[in-house]
Amino acid sequence: MAFPFSSCKPKYALLSSLLLFLPLLLLISSSVADLSFNFYGSSCPGAEFIVRNTVRSASSSDSSVLGKLLRLIFHDCFVQGCDASVLVRGNGTERTDPGNASLGGFDVIESAKNVLEIFCPGIVSCADILVLAARDAVEALGGPVVPIPTGRRDGTVSAAEDVRPNIIDTDFTVDKMINIFSSKGLSVQDLVVLSGAHTVGAAHCNTFNSRFKRDPRGNFELIDASLDNSYAQTLLNKCSSSIDPTTAVVNNDPETSSTFDNQYYKNLLAHKGLFQTDSALMEDDRTRRIVEILASDGESFLERWTESFMKMSVIGVRVGEEGEIRRSCSSVN
Repeated sequence: MAFPFSSCKPKYALLSSLLLFLPLLLLISSSVADLSFNFYGSSCPGAEFIVRNTVRSASSSDSSVLGKLLRLIFHDCFVQGCDASVLVRGNGTERTDPGNASLGGFDVIESAKNVLEIFCPGIVSCADILVLAARDAVEALGGPVVPIPTGRRDGTVSAAEDVRPNIIDTDFTVDKMINIFSSKGLSVQDLVVLSGAHTVGAAHCNTFNSRFKRDPRGNFELIDASLDNSYAQTLLNKCSSSIDPTTAVVNNDPETSSTFDNQYYKNLLAHKGLFQTDSALMEDDRTRRIVEILASDGESFLERWTESFMKMSVIGVRVGEEGEIRRSCSSVN
């Protein structure tokens, strides 16, 4: 079943999507049963509209925020579940870990929360706002409209020490990535599909410069034979020794970086994966076959993205009396 890409999809299409994914949600976790697709229907009926409007408004002045919001959900949900713990400021919190130093989009989440606190004080969680904002970012980039159940509550603990054991580093092998995904209840297919998030956004040069080495004159040269030579040269030019690798950025997708599509997988077939983890997907039979399917069928990617994104969005959710509803997303109550 293909999902229309417009936010104006007919109501019956959305309903059929919801009915399709209800059994999936029930299989994922018993706690997910406390989530629902209209959780704020009576308590804050405009909640999803407010989040979507905030995302669209922010992206109109800075389109890069869309990729940042999508990245943010990965760094939240993979560490102690989708509980908005990555948003908390303070010494020793998740945000202080070096792996989270380049995260962005925090202001968008806080802006949406501020508006929601005016109309529906103490009702909408930061965890739900974060997931909805990531969903809306994908939609704004031309991706599918993913039906998202809400009702998550915010975590009360955010610790930097929890980050590294739970996130994917850019030099991981396929085995390491599979192990991390499996620990979150996600499959090999989910790994490949969710890696498709690299079809948008940008990365700092220091996140992939292990694929190069410096010569005696301080210039970079390619040492990773899995990269296309012309693409490698483009990266070398953009990340030359005269540029600060912690500030210089390169688009994740060299072809269609502002569109959510299956170009990422076509790039992998052409040996143009930016990160070592991207290229690794082509070196393992378990993942390469899925890459090839998704590269050849854009609609299949969007359908599978909808399934995998929803699964990720309910990892380790707090529900019922667990956690809290924060007054500010950057601090626990």
